Amino acid sequence: MARRWAVFLVFALNGLVLGSWAPRTPALSAQVDAGPGAFSLALLAGSVGMLLAATAAGRFVERFGARAAIVVSGLGMFTALPVLGSARSLPWLAVALLLIGVTSGVLDVAMNVAGVVVERLRSKPTMPLLHAGFSVGALAGSGVAGLAASLGWSPLRQFVVVAVPAAAVLVSVVRLVPGAATPSPGAERSASTTLSTLLRRPVLWLLAAVALCSAIAEGASSDWSALLLVTEQGASQGAAAAAYAGFSLAMALARLAGSWAQARFGPARVLVAGSLAAGAGLLATALAGVAWVSYAGFAVAGAGLAACFPLALGLAGEAGRRADGTGGEREVAFVTAIAYAGFLAGPPLIGGIAALTSLSVSFVAVGLIALVVAPSAFGATRALAVERASRHTSGALR
Repeated sequence: MARRWAVFLVFALNGLVLGSWAPRTPALSAQVDAGPGAFSLALLAGSVGMLLAATAAGRFVERFGARAAIVVSGLGMFTALPVLGSARSLPWLAVALLLIGVTSGVLDVAMNVAGVVVERLRSKPTMPLLHAGFSVGALAGSGVAGLAASLGWSPLRQFVVVAVPAAAVLVSVVRLVPGAATPSPGAERSASTTLSTLLRRPVLWLLAAVALCSAIAEGASSDWSALLLVTEQGASQGAAAAAYAGFSLAMALARLAGSWAQARFGPARVLVAGSLAAGAGLLATALAGVAWVSYAGFAVAGAGLAACFPLALGLAGEAGRRADGTGGEREVAFVTAIAYAGFLAGPPLIGGIAALTSLSVSFVAVGLIALVVAPSAFGATRALAVERASRHTSGALR
């Protein structure tokens, strides 16, 4: 099995876990006898865990390697999944979600660093394909969750059935995952890995803006699309669920073609085109006020957003590349942490706008946020080119 397919499976397993438990939130809420407000606080624990883990994961991966980080965090996540299913109180549920958040946050950074290494070894665009693995895994997990719910399975039973074979697959393929290369002994440590220097690099802030805006748009589509169609466009609950299904399917298919598009047109053009498509789809959804337009709009938005997050992380890894071909762990972690902040802040932001106005107005705001990806991507690729030229000049002078 090629390295890229081993990493693809790691992405898929991560998506499988999310897709497995997220649709079972009604059952988990009933299991711990929690109302929407209290349950949302438990969910917040998971989001906070992901954000905190992402901020520290870069250093962990840099020290121990991507392969070791994937094994530890992956097995930890598969262990935490049945713990979540067995929760019988709100604190227990919050702790389980915190564990899943922490392990998932480390796994996200580690698998993306491994993806950057694979991309360097192949000298071909690979990140969109790998992120397609996450989308495929999430779709598979949601299918398993739907089947388990229809069969009357408890969350615990379903999560055990998912976690055990997933752990076995991870153990069997992880040996093919490239470890994050570290500087050779005696090599000068790159200054770009220090936090103060990271914060002073425009390219990383611009890439973080790409990841942040795409995360807000993706989170809004997943959390609020069904409610928009039901409350403001007259769709039934069953029909409204098809909007996010179309969004997810379009994103998965676009990611499968994303590596080809990146090789053919370059990352800047792909990001700009994706931003324009996502913005247009979301604005059409918000302004038309008709369900069938929203189905098409969310599908277009899913396709447009598909490459934004993968390419932002791939370019972050490239921005951290050292002369010996290693590096990028902390740059990837930096951009990932900013994106998680978007996933964390996006839903309450959209809800707050909706409370003051309407969900349609909220999605106008989301569409405009998606359009911010285009200038950010253009600026990031220009800033990266300037950094490369500066490094080349410095190397030539020495």
